[in-house]
Amino acid sequence: MADKYVLAIDQGTTSSRAIIFDHSGKIVSVGQKEHEQIFPRAGWVEHNPVEVWDNVRAVVAEALSGASINHQQIAAVGITNQRETTVVWDKKTGEPVYNAIVWQDTRTAKIVDELGGGDQDKYKDRVGLPLATYFCGPKVKWILDNVEGARERAEAGDLVMGTMDTWVLWNMTGGVDGGVHVTDVTNASRTMLMDLKTLDWDADIAADMTIPMSMLPEIKSSAEVYGVGRSSGMLPDVPIAGILGDQQAATFGQACFEPGMAKNTYGTGNFMLLNTGEEIVPSKNGLLTTVCYKIGDKPAIYALEGSIAVTGSLVQWLRDNLKMISSAPEVEELAATVEDNGGAYFVPAFSGLFAPYWKSDARGALVGLTRYVNRGHIARAVLEATAYQTREVLEAMEADSGVKLAELKVDGGMTANETLMQFQADQLGVDVVRPVVAETTALGAAYAAGIATGYWQGEQDVIDNWAEDKRWTPKVDETERDRLFRNWKKAVTRTFDWVDEDVKE
Repeated sequence: MADKYVLAIDQGTTSSRAIIFDHSGKIVSVGQKEHEQIFPRAGWVEHNPVEVWDNVRAVVAEALSGASINHQQIAAVGITNQRETTVVWDKKTGEPVYNAIVWQDTRTAKIVDELGGGDQDKYKDRVGLPLATYFCGPKVKWILDNVEGARERAEAGDLVMGTMDTWVLWNMTGGVDGGVHVTDVTNASRTMLMDLKTLDWDADIAADMTIPMSMLPEIKSSAEVYGVGRSSGMLPDVPIAGILGDQQAATFGQACFEPGMAKNTYGTGNFMLLNTGEEIVPSKNGLLTTVCYKIGDKPAIYALEGSIAVTGSLVQWLRDNLKMISSAPEVEELAATVEDNGGAYFVPAFSGLFAPYWKSDARGALVGLTRYVNRGHIARAVLEATAYQTREVLEAMEADSGVKLAELKVDGGMTANETLMQFQADQLGVDVVRPVVAETTALGAAYAAGIATGYWQGEQDVIDNWAEDKRWTPKVDETERDRLFRNWKKAVTRTFDWVDEDVKE
């Protein structure tokens, strides 16, 4: 295996990356390219799927040339992706009928309300998810209802849908020329259309959402050979053998294989997953029940998940919209100019609130302001918002699972922020641990593909390769910790019920 590698494609919310890993799980080379964030109106977020596919090809080329290797040295390809972002395309032409509707998008609020008829948990016992704008099903319905001719073409069997893993895989395996139309159980579990027990599409829910079953991809495990790279591409005949939604991929890459193990990814949003083993644990505290992973023919492993919509993207907002910093890392320097938050709390409910509240009519609020508050305090409040939201999710997780977390494994871009990581440990009251390879999302997809093709033997190889890089231990006293959190909870209530019926979004 010394001269063989595994390539992971990480199709994320802000960029697409290709990362090549060696047998020890170390990064050999990386290609990365950002794509445009399209905001046609308030609450709407789109990506151009054609631009995304072009970027995927570009970053694969960049990673291969960076490592000075060719496709013959790639043992397998794994795909991981921003979940819930949904694309509908014509299988005869390969053309999307509309931009991909991103997971953060809130345009489906009316559809969601109509589907639920006042019951947010209408499908929850089957799919593990509340009715929310976050998930795919209502996005597909919106496209069919609003794009001219789309419904007729869908009913004629010409249109198909998928999350970004499905779109990338279909194009990689040939597109209109024999492309494979497949997704894995982790992505399917985010559509609101898959039954968690049977791991099959639920025809009744699809009918409620007026989505023809012919549009849906075939559901496979997270680690098996789905197809091979197209002959005219950069990875001809290379097996594509792993697919995991990004948060499940990070859980896999963090070696959270035992029930009760948890990880938190700090990205555009924050996502905490707790492995619950083969047991489907319904949440009574605003969490999602989801598929964690499924390796080949082995039973599916489930998880509880707390999804937070806005964390890293709040730092981007500070940079791009308010121009308070010129690069994301500067937020830490700015926050370090003050001792504390000066009484300011920032609740970033830009797309409503996700876990544990699920309020799509909430909007962002900056509260507790006095003349004393300056730029440093606001930067500090931006970082603290991520830690408070994470604590809310962790407390919901402990209540649902009955398991007290011993430590939290963390990954993602924001874990480079020492101030945030220390504050996170202080707020949780447990150690926060970062691994050596923080790119656990891509790594998880690589492991799944490598396990499916025999490059790695199984989960034990993942455990053996995992190594601790840094640990943060709580330093603050309990009284101060609880005072800050109490004020945060108060701030959150100020964001509720902001959007009225007559607000155009």
